[in-house]
Formats: sequence, C-alpha cells, structure tokens
Amino acid sequence: MSSVYVVAGIDVHKKMQAVVVAEVREHGIEYRERCCGATVRELKELAEWLAGQKVTEVAMESTAQYWRPVWMVLEQAGFKLHLAQPRSTLAPRGRKSDFADARRIVNRLLAQDLTLSYVPERAQRQWRTITRLRVRMSDQQVRLRNQMEGLLEESHIKLSSVVSDLMGVSGRRILWAMVKGESDPVQLAALAESRLKASPEQLQEALRGSLDAVQRSLLKMLLEQWDQFQTHIGQLEQHMHEAMKPQQQVIERIVEIPGVSLVAAHQIVAEVGPQAAAFDAPEKLASWVGVCPGMQQSAGKCYSTRSAKGNPMMRRLLTQCAWAAVRVQGSIFQHKFRSLLPRLGARSAIWAIAHLLLRITWKLLHDQVPYQERGALLDPLTAQRRRKRYIRELRNLGYAVSLTPLSAS
Repeated sequence: MSSVYVVAGIDVHKKMQAVVVAEVREHGIEYRERCCGATVRELKELAEWLAGQKVTEVAMESTAQYWRPVWMVLEQAGFKLHLAQPRSTLAPRGRKSDFADARRIVNRLLAQDLTLSYVPERAQRQWRTITRLRVRMSDQQVRLRNQMEGLLEESHIKLSSVVSDLMGVSGRRILWAMVKGESDPVQLAALAESRLKASPEQLQEALRGSLDAVQRSLLKMLLEQWDQFQTHIGQLEQHMHEAMKPQQQVIERIVEIPGVSLVAAHQIVAEVGPQAAAFDAPEKLASWVGVCPGMQQSAGKCYSTRSAKGNPMMRRLLTQCAWAAVRVQGSIFQHKFRSLLPRLGARSAIWAIAHLLLRITWKLLHDQVPYQERGALLDPLTAQRRRKRYIRELRNLGYAVSLTPLSAS
C-alpha cells in the first residue's frame, strides 16, 4: 500500500447516492462525504469529483437494479469497482443511516471483510440480459400451457391425455380449430398429424367436450400470447447468435458435452464468461454456482453440508443438462449416475452429475481444450478396481474365480 490510499464507498438509492471518500494515511483515515443525484449528468459529476479526490477504488452495495447506472458511469471513468452483497454490509439495528452505511462499506472494504459479487464486463452483461430474458419468456410459455390445459379440462376436453405435447403441431392445429368454432370430434381428430401415436378413435373420444363462446375467447387470447412469446424467443436466439459470433469456437466446444444444447451453451458462456477468467479453479466456480457441498461448522462439528444458493440461473441450467446427459447412452455421465444412484438416490446423484458437468465445462473454457468422451473407455485404474469388486462379490457368493484375458485365450 502506498503512503496515501484513497477509496470510496457509495450507499446506492433510486434518486440519490450517499458517497464517503476515505483517505488512508500512515497516521489515520480522513473521511469526506458528499450527496449526489442519480441522473446521468449528476453521476458524471460524481465521477469527476471522485477523480479529483484521487480515488482509485469504489465499492457499492447491490441495491435492487439501482446500482447498475452508477456502475456503468464509473466503469467508463476507469475506476476499479467492487459490488458488495447486501448481507455483508448490514448495520446494527437502530443505527442505520445513509452516510453511516457508506462509511461502513469503506471500512469493510479496507478490512477485506466484504462479500463481493462477480460483475462481468459490459458485453457479457448484455449476453446475460438476452439469455435471462429468454428463460423468463420460456417460463411464461409454461404458465400459458398450464392455463390452456386447465381451460380444456373445464370443458371436458382431454386432449393433453392423448397428445404428448399440447403445443405441438397437432395440438395447436386442433386448438385453433376450436377457437374458430369447430366442435365435431371427427373433424378435429382429422387435423392431427399421421405420425401421432394416439389413434383417431382415441382422439375423437378425448375431444367430445365443448367450449362456449367465453372459453373460446379466452383460449384465443392464450394462443395469441403463446405465439407472441414464441416469436420473441426466436428473435432473442437470433440476437444471441449474432452477439456471440466472436465466441463461436467456445460454443462449439461446449455443445460437444453430452446433454448441452446450443441454447444451454449460450447461457453458460453468458453466465460464466468465454474463458471463465474470473475463476482460478473449478472449485471456485462450483462454489459460486452453488453445486458443491456447503459447510456449517461450529466447535469442530459440522451441522449441515447443504449447498449454498449460488447463481440460480446456472443451478437450474446444470440440473436440466445433467438429466439430459445421463440419458446419453455410453456417456461418462450415465456411468457415473448409475454408480451413484443406489447409494445417493436420484436427487443427490443428479446433483453430483451437475457438479461434474460444471467442472468439465470449466476445463473446456479455462484451458481451451476440446471435450473427450471417456464413458465407454475405462482408464486402467478404474478397470482394475472394477475387476477386484466383481471378483470379491463372486467369492462372497461361493464361487472360485480365475480371470483369463481374451487375448490369451
């Protein structure tokens, strides 16, 4: 640390910012306070004032979305920025004020006692905005599908019982015909695709209910919303493809992992970064995501190993990819899942697969190496352990075992 070290802490609000500058000298710390607004002009004036105070680092609390404009203005000004999690800046009850909060942020920054959030660069933040919006729109589609199914059940129409995907080609064609007033089960069943597993008789029986005028109007609203979300999701995917063109090689390496689709690869790169540069080791990435065992220890006794919450988007995505990966025949994920399933159960075993999937992803991103599937090929140590286990189990059942390699026979 130099003889003079100047840092700032900002208590962020929607309409104002409480700023405290701390000048650290050998004989002590001198504090200066300032209050400013939240408009672009006022934030630029704040950046100029901080530069005039020779501030090198700025810490702020992640208050809702209000920290974002402050961050972007100060980022353009070239300050080293830190975003503190709210829990690490809590004040004692009854002793909370704006400038006291800003001073507390400064003091805890100097004491290295702040829990900092990972804030990626500007381009990656834009990727996150696109991918997260797509996830929310997909969730809205699920909600609309459930509402349509409930509406059909009220009308004694059991279409979802004979069609695997209510919003597939056949399902949507039948639903739009219902909206237009068609109620004959024979005519509706004839609109289904020929490759549908359900027979025409089953379809006709499932479509014997009827919609009244109000229900047809509601169904039309839900279908129009579905189509609008579908159009917007396609546009978001196109934006994501255009934004990530420079990272095409990274995306190609990620999609080689079993269970990881193109959409999932885009989301992984948007959340973690194209090289996972912010995480020096896979353990740190797993801790940030929250797919590793937690620790609640006191007096040498561990009370809980429940995982931390971490990044909710990545936790959800890794779980989905893990379920897809264990269904890929011959993959290492399927072998690992089958070995863990009897001991841990499905839920804990898939969580372990998600952890393995994340470690492999870190390796591909950080070391820039291609994925190599080793599920069908056992390394010598694993093969030796498996042989010993099988021999031991057969001897416990009362058999004398001697192994002869196929090449020798």
